[in-house]
Amino acid sequence: MAKKKKPSSKYQPWIDAQRRFSLSDEQILMARELGMNPKKFGSLANYKQEPWKSPLPEFIEELYFKHFKKTKTENIRSFSQMVKDEKQKTDVKLKER
Repeated sequence: MAKKKKPSSKYQPWIDAQRRFSLSDEQILMARELGMNPKKFGSLANYKQEPWKSPLPEFIEELYFKHFKKTKTENIRSFSQMVKDEKQKTDVKLKER
C-alpha cells in the first residue's frame, strides 16, 4: 500500500486552520492573499463569547471585499493542487539544470 505524502510544511498551518474552523478553499485563499496568520484565527473566531464579532468565514470575506473590492478570488485552488503545481515547478527547474 502506497503511503500518502504530506503536503509541504508551509501549507500545514493553513490546512489545520481550514479543518479547525471549517473554512472553504476560497476563504483560505482570501486569508492568504490578505496576509493573515492562520495561528491567530482562534482569537478572531471567538464570536460566541464576544457577540460583536462576526463568524470567521464572514469576517474574512468582508475584509477581502474591503481590500480588493471583489467578492471572490480569481483562481480558486485546493492545497493538493498547490502542492502538485509546486512539485511540477521544482521538477522543471531540476530538468533545466
